[in-house]
Amino acid sequence: MAGGITDTGELYSPYVGLVYMFNLIVGTGALTMPKAFATAGWLVSLVLLMFLGFMSYMTTTFVVEAMAAANAQLRWKRMEKHKDDEDEDSSSGVSDSDVLLQDGYERAETRPILSVQRRGSPNIFEITERVEMGQMASMFFNKVGVNLFYFCIIIYLYGDLAIYAAAVPVSLMQVTCSATGNHSCSVGDGTKYNDTDKCWGPIRRIDAYRLYLAAFTLLLGPFTFFNVQKTKYLQIMTSLMRWIAFILMIVLALIRISRGQAEGHPSMAQLSGIRNLFGVCVYSFMCQHSLPSLITPISKKKHVNKLVLLDYILILAFYSLLSFTAIYCFRNDTLMDMYTLNFTNCEIINVAFIRYFLGLFPVFTISTNFPIIAVTLRNNWKTLFHREGGTYPWVVDRIVFPAITLIPPVLVAFCTHDLESLVGITGAYAGNGIQYLIPAFLAYCSRKDTQLVFGSGTVNKHLSPFRHTCWIVFVLIWGFSCFVFVTANIVLSESKL
Repeated sequence: MAGGITDTGELYSPYVGLVYMFNLIVGTGALTMPKAFATAGWLVSLVLLMFLGFMSYMTTTFVVEAMAAANAQLRWKRMEKHKDDEDEDSSSGVSDSDVLLQDGYERAETRPILSVQRRGSPNIFEITERVEMGQMASMFFNKVGVNLFYFCIIIYLYGDLAIYAAAVPVSLMQVTCSATGNHSCSVGDGTKYNDTDKCWGPIRRIDAYRLYLAAFTLLLGPFTFFNVQKTKYLQIMTSLMRWIAFILMIVLALIRISRGQAEGHPSMAQLSGIRNLFGVCVYSFMCQHSLPSLITPISKKKHVNKLVLLDYILILAFYSLLSFTAIYCFRNDTLMDMYTLNFTNCEIINVAFIRYFLGLFPVFTISTNFPIIAVTLRNNWKTLFHREGGTYPWVVDRIVFPAITLIPPVLVAFCTHDLESLVGITGAYAGNGIQYLIPAFLAYCSRKDTQLVFGSGTVNKHLSPFRHTCWIVFVLIWGFSCFVFVTANIVLSESKL
């Protein structure tokens, strides 16, 4: 998710923050993970999942450290400006009482919202202001680095939108279409359908998919042209539906396994499936771009890195449980790109409401997120081309930017509905940059900047546990190696066709 999670001034406890982070990370990527597990083999998948979870945790601590350094920079600049203002007031002959009154007013006006609610003066590295990754990039990177950051985040958001634009029509097509005319019981039974198979009368399955895509675009596309904001109640509703859906799938798979009805015989390792598994795992651990929205409102951040570690351990356990129950419950060739569709078969569950709820679960949750991500992408385009003091013409602001946001992902979804590949490519390329390369560069540049401004003896209270520069070098080498590996794998796979 790329949008803001909470308002800046809304404080909550560390454990509420832990729940928010869990809900943010466990999303659409988890629904494509079971098939990726089955394709790559259970042992390779488990090892890679644990390693990528560790890498994601490391870069999360890098982003938290950069957030603290950015807060220190902003606080320092404010203090310097205040000092200059005091010098000007004293030299202009203003009375002491006037200075004190003005000083109190200015501090009340310029002090961050969160710091007002705390007693005493905060540590200079206290995270009290929400500093987004784009702002941190502008503070710590040069112009080339800032442009590369926006290029990476824009490509990732385009991939996100393409995945969402394909996932909803695919779910609707699979639930409502079947070759036999039964609308629910033959979707997840392992029968393989072609896009040219009939759906309703002369309407083919691919035609139904594109009709649903057109309806999805017409209903949700217009939100790209306006401002939308995630509400607390919308978040609660989608989180509740997500928990119910995932728990239902795990419980139903366990029941089937316990009754001896399991059909899965997963292999230990299949190297050909690693490319997609890598992309799916990276995508499924993505949270770095939304950390400022999650971390800033936490009331007590003393042990934030330990809480984040606990979150990653819980998420690892959850992903492993979901994927292992899936690959042992279902045969590899019957696992669907969208795992929820495996539970729309009457042999798995004979309660129609549950079948339809799981089959249409991606429709409800993804549809609420699509406008938020679209507006976030549109605003990133505006920021990338913005010039200080300049404004956009009405046509460019209200028509061009929303259009270039909406049209490309819809075209991609029109051309393909292979969700596993879409998730894999988005995670392997843009996700790789956001999750590994950008946090590593932010940590390195923010440390250099902190030493330059505050001196080498100053210690950032939110310094990452992976404080040695070797860890940053390791992450950068890993990130660039992943680019090479994934690209080589795609080229070799295409050359064999």
